[in-house]
Amino acid sequence: MVIFMLMIYFTVFVTLAVAFVNGWTDAPNAIASCVSTGCLKLKHAVLVAAAADFTGAMVMGFLSSKVAETVMNIADFGTDGKTAVIALCAAMCSVVIWAVSAWKFGIPTSESHALIAALTGAAVAVNGGFSGVDAGAWSKIIKGLFVSLAVGFFAGFSFSKLTEYVFRNTEKHKSEKIFRYSQIASGVLMAFMHGAQDSQKFAGILGLILSASGIGISENKFVMLAVSSVAIAAGTATGGERIIKKVGSDMVKLRIDQGFSADISGALCLFISTILGFPVSTTHTKTSAVIGVGFADNIKSVNIRVVGEMIAAWLFTFPGCGVMGWAVTHLLIRV
Repeated sequence: MVIFMLMIYFTVFVTLAVAFVNGWTDAPNAIASCVSTGCLKLKHAVLVAAAADFTGAMVMGFLSSKVAETVMNIADFGTDGKTAVIALCAAMCSVVIWAVSAWKFGIPTSESHALIAALTGAAVAVNGGFSGVDAGAWSKIIKGLFVSLAVGFFAGFSFSKLTEYVFRNTEKHKSEKIFRYSQIASGVLMAFMHGAQDSQKFAGILGLILSASGIGISENKFVMLAVSSVAIAAGTATGGERIIKKVGSDMVKLRIDQGFSADISGALCLFISTILGFPVSTTHTKTSAVIGVGFADNIKSVNIRVVGEMIAAWLFTFPGCGVMGWAVTHLLIRV
């Protein structure tokens, strides 16, 4: 019994470590535009984003918990609590390895999709096949992927064209002053929605751990959400300069008005996805919006090579992290 409880505590610790890494590597996408256009200094931006992350998690968590429910329904780890906890621990360890590797190379990969893939791989390992994988929950993952890519791109394109039209007769120095403050606000909104979306994913994982350990989850919903949000906010506060540079300047050189359009588009897409219960990637959403803004200005302003590198990393995340989750689960069960 003591060993089992230690396993539970360790799995919770690793889950919160993943949430921390999520804030460390995912949240910088929310403030990349503000930093790259010079509206905020990096150290100020990460602190503002951390506060917005936490606030978004707590506010949206009370309005809709559909994302957490989707995550909890992705996979069935059986009735053996010990095996289920081992599988969950293996999945979280896989995500940490994947996320840290992505950060090292400055690739804005998705911890959200890595999380889903690792959980699925671990469930396949436990059940000896895909019988424990919920097709309905996975359909929401696919729909969310479409929303984050398509809606993010077209919203970025449309908002960019709209702002350009509205301010077409405004003197440049006046419009830049307006957009400087507007972009700070839109960046905060983007970070707010990142917290609202991603905190629920980790609250869902904590719910799976409590369920496997025999502890009730209904009376612990607030605690799970609060703990997840603190972990993400702490990770955000550490910054992510490499990823900010990759998204905010290497891929597309943004003007202030374009940064505003990208942030508003990304936040809108995250809001829609959260309300619908689609676990989507902040990275995919924001990057798609940035690309849409770039296309609205001039297709040549988009660095196709950088976009290609990101797409390759995204496509490899599902099978790569899924296999890793499967392998680590088998390894821990044998140990």
